Amino acid sequence: MRVLVAGATGVIGRPLVGALRARGHEVTALVRDTAGPPDPDAVVVADALDRDALLSAVSAARPEVVVHQMSALRLLRDDPAGAFAQTARLRTQGTANLVAAAHAAGARRLVAQSIAFAGAPAATPVLDEDAPLYVDAPDPGWAATVRAVADLERQVTATDGGLVLRYGTLYGPGTAYARTGSTAGRVLAGRLPLPGDGTGITSFLHVEDAVGAAVTAVESTTTGILHITDDDPAPAAHWLPHYAHTLGAPPPRRIPAPLSPRLLGWYPTHQLTTAHGASNARARTDLGWKPGRPSWREGLGRE
Repeated sequence: MRVLVAGATGVIGRPLVGALRARGHEVTALVRDTAGPPDPDAVVVADALDRDALLSAVSAARPEVVVHQMSALRLLRDDPAGAFAQTARLRTQGTANLVAAAHAAGARRLVAQSIAFAGAPAATPVLDEDAPLYVDAPDPGWAATVRAVADLERQVTATDGGLVLRYGTLYGPGTAYARTGSTAGRVLAGRLPLPGDGTGITSFLHVEDAVGAAVTAVESTTTGILHITDDDPAPAAHWLPHYAHTLGAPPPRRIPAPLSPRLLGWYPTHQLTTAHGASNARARTDLGWKPGRPSWREGLGRE
């Protein structure tokens, strides 16, 4: 099939281009600029926030399937606020432009990335895809992020052939949890303590499994919203000490939970104390996908 990958230079997008080509698909990479494209012979260049330029670029590729992997999270290390703001624009305005361009080009399918850790507080520790999103989170930045996620998902699922893949917290090469990543740096420096009982739950996902799920999604006809996570949702009290040990870092120090928002910020506190995991049961049944790395315990902090 002819597949267009938007966001083809990212942590998932770059290996996804290669994985799709290995499956025999004719892949075009959509990039914002020509600096370091995956393959200069199969690239179209456009800013997703420039509607006319995007329409022209996608039309030139004539895709049957469009994959939306766009974000600005590469900017996180240098400009966290800017990275989240730009990513929110890509999830809202950028998605609207890409949906319009895919439709104009005659694409029959749109697969888009989302996140599996945006659920609102609930009674159950692990949520399915029907659980509401935390659009009214008390932190303005996280609320804006989740509202942008909700808008992306609404736009994609309203299209014929639209499928949203909600990825778990990514680990592996190129991620914040890689041995050279920003989260690893904080753990190694002893700057990521464990608040309270560490009861916040994280569902992890290795980058290779994210790529594999996207390939499966391209080749399927499944629509809707699916959680793409490993099989082992874990509280921070389990994964953070394990991660520190694997990195060769000191054990995370314990701090009282009420101090955490001031020391760490709202979102890290939420992740470590109150967040919910995500069930991948629906992806197994509806998409026929399962993680090749069922648990973070074998790989988190090793790459």
